[in-house]
Amino acid sequence: MTPRISWASKFYVCSGSTMACAAVVVPGFLRSSVGAICTQAASLRLMPSTLRHLTLASIMKSKKKTDHLERTANVVRREVVSAAKVCGAANESPSVKRLCLLVADKDFSFKAGQWIDFFIPGVSVVGGFSICSSPRLLEQERMIELAVKYTNHPPALWIHNQCTLDSEVAVRVGGEFFFDPEPSDVSRNLVLIAGGVGINPLLSILRHSADLHRERANKGSGYEIGTIKLFYSAKNTSELLFKKNILDLVNEFPEKIACSLHVTKQTTQISAELKPYITEGRITEKEIRDHISKETLFYICGPPPMTDFFSKQLENSHVPKEHICFEKWW
Repeated sequence: MTPRISWASKFYVCSGSTMACAAVVVPGFLRSSVGAICTQAASLRLMPSTLRHLTLASIMKSKKKTDHLERTANVVRREVVSAAKVCGAANESPSVKRLCLLVADKDFSFKAGQWIDFFIPGVSVVGGFSICSSPRLLEQERMIELAVKYTNHPPALWIHNQCTLDSEVAVRVGGEFFFDPEPSDVSRNLVLIAGGVGINPLLSILRHSADLHRERANKGSGYEIGTIKLFYSAKNTSELLFKKNILDLVNEFPEKIACSLHVTKQTTQISAELKPYITEGRITEKEIRDHISKETLFYICGPPPMTDFFSKQLENSHVPKEHICFEKWW
C-alpha cells in the first residue's frame, strides 16, 4: 500500500516578489531560548470574542485576487480555526524570522508539509505560511514553528515589524502537499528538492521522517522509512536556512539521511564544516535522475521555474505522476 500522500499542482500567490513560506525551527533552539516563555503561555487561551475578530474580520476584508484565501479557495482545509499565541521569535537570517506558536486547542492538527491560514488582528490580509516543525512537536508540546521571509506582503510585514511575544493570532490548516504514511504502508525512499524558501515544508517532511525512524528504532514497529536525500539550492550559504539543523539530522542518521547543499552566487569563503556538503552551481538533472527508482517519491518546492523544470524532467524520465508531488511558492 502506498503512503497516504496527495499530489498538488496548485500555486499560491501573494503580493510581493516572493511569498513568505515557513521553515523549520528546531525544538532544541526553542527549548533552550524560549522554553520558559512557552511553558508560561501554555496556560493562556484567547477569548472567543478575540478569535471571532481575528477570523471574521480578516475573511470579510480579504478580497484581492492575489490574496492567499482567494488563491487557495479550492484547496482542502480543516474546519477548525484555532487561537494561537506567539511564544518565541528569533532571526534565522537577515531576511527570515522564526516564530514559535502555542496552539492549546487539542482539535488542531496537521500533516507534515501542510500550511496554515494566518489571521492577524488589525491586518485585513490573511497570510499563508507552511508549518515547518514535525507533527510530533505539536503532539508533545502543543507548539508549531514557522519561519517567514521579509516581503511587502502585510502578514510578513506584521511578523517582522510588529509581532511580539504573546501576540494573539488565529490559525487554520490547509494544503494538499504532505507526507503522512500509515505504519503498514510500503517503505518508500524520499527525494526532497528545495529552492530558496521552498525548503520550508520539505523540512517538516524531513523532521517527520526522522521522528518515524526514531519511533521504529525504539519500539520495533511503525512505518519503515527508506532513504532520504535532500537537494537544497540557495544564492549563498547565508541564505541556506537551517543548515545546522539539516546537518544534525544527517549526522544522527547517516544510513538514512543525506543532503546536497547548492549555492549559485557564493562570494565568500565556505566554512570547513559546510564545505563537504556544498556544491557551487545549481542542482542538476543528472543528480536527480540518479535517484530514480520505483520505490522513490519526489517532493519539490521552490520558485515556479525550478519546480516546473524538475517535475517535467521526472515525467520525461518515466517517473509516475503519482510519485511526483510539488508545490510552487512565488
